[in-house]
Amino acid sequence: MSLYRLIIRPVLILFDAEKIHKFTFSCLIFFQKSALIRKISSLFLTQKHPALERELFGLKFPNPVGLAAGLDKNAEAFDMLGSMGFGFIEIGTLTPKPQEGNPKPRLFRFVNDKAIVNRMGFNNDGVLEAVKRLKRKKTNIIIGGNIGKNKVTPNQLASDDYINCFEALYPYVDYFVVNVSSPNTPNLRALQDKEPLKDLLNKLMGLNKIKKKTKAILLKIAPDVNETQLDDIIDIVTETQIAGIVATNTTISRDGLSYSDEEIEAVGAGGLSGNPLKQKSTEVIRYIHKKSNGKIPIIGVGGIMTVEDALEKLDAGASLVQIYTGFIYGGPGLIKNINKALIKRTNHKS
Repeated sequence: MSLYRLIIRPVLILFDAEKIHKFTFSCLIFFQKSALIRKISSLFLTQKHPALERELFGLKFPNPVGLAAGLDKNAEAFDMLGSMGFGFIEIGTLTPKPQEGNPKPRLFRFVNDKAIVNRMGFNNDGVLEAVKRLKRKKTNIIIGGNIGKNKVTPNQLASDDYINCFEALYPYVDYFVVNVSSPNTPNLRALQDKEPLKDLLNKLMGLNKIKKKTKAILLKIAPDVNETQLDDIIDIVTETQIAGIVATNTTISRDGLSYSDEEIEAVGAGGLSGNPLKQKSTEVIRYIHKKSNGKIPIIGVGGIMTVEDALEKLDAGASLVQIYTGFIYGGPGLIKNINKALIKRTNHKS
């Protein structure tokens, strides 16, 4: 068992989830200032091998394991996180204006099930603050920009917010993810409906096409969509010619939790991530991959808690994977172990 799981995690879970998140992030930001610490971290945690490299979206990923959006919301620690073995980091979700997010408490652990429920509500410092930090980037880690709308912006004006974020981030990120699937911003998921979604993506692609160099735009979808909605999403992705899909966001379902109804209800609303989401997310990936005949690139995310979970997502049709809750519960060793397993798998095949 790793040092993280044996000593560090048991201590961290004694404290309020959001407060400890803030503390650990402060540590990452502090360590990030030192090139020596980043180098040592990279030396111990990063796996390098030709078998890990992936070419996608016109980018060369050093390995297929990324950090999902939501952890480094404000682009504060991407250089340090990059030194912990990740092949790419997704920042955000960012909105045009800073916003506090939903009232606290809004982050909860279901430790026995290796799950988290959050109703953060796109709390972030605003896209311009993130841009300031991205300008100080010290490494060549691939950065994705996850973009959303402010809570106060009505859905009929939502495209203005996404365009604002797209334009501000364009020079500083390597790809974009359009987030219309968070359950924590009122009515946001209505933007997944066929016409609003097509309109939003066409507007972003129109702007993308007039740039000197286009950048990949992906769509992040909910795991709670039915097959008819998935078919619509596949049609829209094909029609708008965006680069791919991130599958999936958190779920509003509470299936798979071993806690009592009273304990679950006490936590309240929010998106569930971690182990209980694993199967639902994989099913969505498999469906998109099969229905599109493998033509739509997929970043698989949701419930990757072990090496086997990551391999399952890749086998289901994902080209890349992302972790978040698995990183919280398993530490950076999980990234290293997934990459080691992929190298071993390639060696076995050859």
